Amino acid sequence: MADPRPWFLYLLLCRNGSLYAGISNDVEARYRAHAAGRGARYTRANPPLRLLGTRAYPDRAAASRAEWALKRLPRGRKLAFLLGGEAADADGVPGA
Repeated sequence: MADPRPWFLYLLLCRNGSLYAGISNDVEARYRAHAAGRGARYTRANPPLRLLGTRAYPDRAAASRAEWALKRLPRGRKLAFLLGGEAADADGVPGA
């Protein structure tokens, strides 16, 4: 049976000023892992300052597709998408 919990695409502001996008079904726990140096390799080298936003998806596959698309957007469009200012396609992928 599939996990009924939604997956989330999240965006972090890192100490070096960069943005980091990831997915999780428990964003708070994932953020704590990043902040403690147990997250992704990138955030171990560039610790997060804060969570900028999240967007929910029905499953991991949809969140992964949205993450892939988000990582290809320019910085300003990444923020606009997660803050709800930019449209997504029917699958929730940014840039529609």
